[in-house]
Amino acid sequence: MNLSFYIAKRYLFSKKSHNAINIISLVAVCGIAVATMATVCTLSVFNGFQGLVEGMCSAFDPELKITSAKGKVFNPETDLFLKVRSLPEIELISESLEYNALLSYRERKVPIILKGVSDKFALLTDFESLLIDGSLELERETSNYALLGFGLANSLSVNPGFLFPMEVFAPKRTATVNLSNPNASIANEYVYIGGVFRANQAMYDNNYLIVPIRLARALFDYETEVSAWEIKLKPGVSVHSVQSKIQTILGTEFLVKDRYQQQEDTFKMVNIEKWVTFLMLCFILLIAIFNVTGSLSMLIIEKQSDVLTLRNMGADNRLILRIFLFEGWMISVVGGGAGIISGILICLGQQYFGWLKLGTGANFAVDAYPVIVSAGDLLFILFTVLITGFLAVLYPVRYLVKKWLNGNT
Repeated sequence: MNLSFYIAKRYLFSKKSHNAINIISLVAVCGIAVATMATVCTLSVFNGFQGLVEGMCSAFDPELKITSAKGKVFNPETDLFLKVRSLPEIELISESLEYNALLSYRERKVPIILKGVSDKFALLTDFESLLIDGSLELERETSNYALLGFGLANSLSVNPGFLFPMEVFAPKRTATVNLSNPNASIANEYVYIGGVFRANQAMYDNNYLIVPIRLARALFDYETEVSAWEIKLKPGVSVHSVQSKIQTILGTEFLVKDRYQQQEDTFKMVNIEKWVTFLMLCFILLIAIFNVTGSLSMLIIEKQSDVLTLRNMGADNRLILRIFLFEGWMISVVGGGAGIISGILICLGQQYFGWLKLGTGANFAVDAYPVIVSAGDLLFILFTVLITGFLAVLYPVRYLVKKWLNGNT
């Protein structure tokens, strides 16, 4: 075993002649442990929220989504899309046509995003888990039905089973506005209330109305055009591999996005908040680590006779310096290790018992704060503690040791 490391270990765990040094060392260890534990818990909560968002998106957003890079719509009846359709990794494809419109029911009028979908839409995702009332059926005999977001249904005060249909308005795409008769340039369609869904995302819950794609094409005056191809892959298939294949086939004129890219702004916001919070916690950790300097200063003074003995036995300044550097570094190791273990235990308790609640009522997607412990985060936190702990004591220890040695030569 390295001599300087062995002596530093003895100094750390042996009883000191002055009890204050033991107390200060324990305070330093506890400070680092608490700061590390707080960092582990905080990053795990952010991971939990990110996982929660991913779970909610997976019930609404497809695994892959193809859109036009230049225009609003495109025609999928081409040779390129036939090649995409023939890929063996694809289980099914659903066409969608999405535009802004105005929804009216009785005296209430609300701007919406109208999404026309094919009959395969129900098989594309786990959308049935989002349905809170009604059914997924969009067409019955000669009638068209719609699925409304929870917030949109509240704005209109409607429920499935209402006898009166809703009316959807949209400007005629190819018509010119006649100021003497503006209604002539507006198309309208009627649709009954089929079901209400809740995705726990304001963008979907407050704005989306899902209707058969046939109705959307009639309203917006399209024949075969779509605004997106939504793709479900076979189980076990690599999403990124298929995404790369499709992008190669279609070229730069089309965008192929996975679920993360479809919600890129949301995930970026969560990541930015996560790492800004981490930087703030690093400042707290740095303050806790500076407590080590006080402990080492008192230890250097107490071990003056030991240092003189070592020098008489042939120890050079580098060996003595390494002893106290190892001492400070081991305090960071012990505190960081204790903090990580404590943080993992608290996160596991929160995960299984839900100690810390978000609130009561139906305003939250989950009852308790979600947590996901990431091994990568733990390694990064431990690395940060060790590097910060070493750098924080490097200059003070070198200064104190050299000053004391120079004063005793």
